[in-house]
Amino acid sequence: MSLRPATLLRVFIPFALGFFLSYIFRTVNAVIAPDLVRDIGVDPASLGLLTSAYFLSFAAFQLPLGVLLDRYGARRVEATLLLFAAAGAFVFARAETLTGLMLGRALIGLGVSACLMAAFKAFTLWFPPERLPLANGVQMISGGVGALAATTPVELSLQWTDWRGVFLILAGLTVAAAACVFFIVPEKEGTYSGETLREQLAGIRQVFTNRAFWTIAPWAVAAQAAYLSIVGLWSGPWLRDIANYDRMAIANTLMGVSLAMIAGYFAFGALAERLARRSIQPMTVAAVGMLTFIVVQGLLVLQLTALTLPLWLLFGFCGTACILPYAVLSQSFPKHLSGRANTGLNLMVFIAAFAAQWAIGLIINLWPQTVSGGYDPAGYNTGFGLILTLQICAAVWYFFSSRRKLNYSEPPFSD
Repeated sequence: MSLRPATLLRVFIPFALGFFLSYIFRTVNAVIAPDLVRDIGVDPASLGLLTSAYFLSFAAFQLPLGVLLDRYGARRVEATLLLFAAAGAFVFARAETLTGLMLGRALIGLGVSACLMAAFKAFTLWFPPERLPLANGVQMISGGVGALAATTPVELSLQWTDWRGVFLILAGLTVAAAACVFFIVPEKEGTYSGETLREQLAGIRQVFTNRAFWTIAPWAVAAQAAYLSIVGLWSGPWLRDIANYDRMAIANTLMGVSLAMIAGYFAFGALAERLARRSIQPMTVAAVGMLTFIVVQGLLVLQLTALTLPLWLLFGFCGTACILPYAVLSQSFPKHLSGRANTGLNLMVFIAAFAAQWAIGLIINLWPQTVSGGYDPAGYNTGFGLILTLQICAAVWYFFSSRRKLNYSEPPFSD
């Protein structure tokens, strides 16, 4: 299957814009955290809870999202939800209390909950299975660019506005993104599910009772929870309190992490596609990347400050391997279940990210603040170490389960 360049752009660009904005929303708190602490007066636990409210609402909508994507299509679902994200950004910008900020953050999470899964759903309709790892990787690059925009550019913008002004700008851009998705993305006729609600729920059961799903999911979930929770918030405070970086150095380092993220999404997607031609499965590529990611996190727990920059760049690069399991699952289920398969995984990922981001804050809060007003290094060690331990356990489960020689390239169901 081949696409004309114009159609290619109409499929990619609007979804890329939505995902670009979703990643800004997801990671911007790592830069503005000191401002939130100053203006609202939150402690580490409250900061973690506030930021992770995005993940909780995001996760809560994943199963309904899968049904909606399969029934109504990616274009209509994402365009509608992005309006909720715009409303959430406006609420966040105007909030004066922790509760108001959490409400805005939760609306944002709900509103961008389709930005990745809608794109993945559309790609399964427009591209052949062997091109999905690369197509998904290109989509993830747009998220990496969003994470990049949420670092030094945001820090520089704070010199002429405040964090509230930043969120008002984001609200306007999100409305524009919703319009782009609705009016530009092409329709593909005959691709919507005609199932009844009962049949759709039965499809969810098929996903969650599938052996291949439960072989892949635990490790993918644990790794992504670590990646999202740390990049999205705790990387900035770590660089401040462990590496003793100032605000601009933190923003520049996080920009480097985002650049590494962009490179990683492209590299792992392209590598998985190329090796698949040699009968090397994408999940094998993902496993190598996620094992390296575990090693990098272990070195961060050791707090080797002389290696701060290379370790965080490797963190940004290797953590992107976590996205490959989505393409594996897309190929393991028939097209009418692909939305529910990926949103089922995403549900677990974002519940885990919510728990991880909040838990790290709770753990850091167990230690008193340092003389300089920062957080105790022992808190970071314990919090990051706990998340790392869960990934190691999940990796062991994956390799143990894979001994049964599951074939991820053949769908377990038929259309």
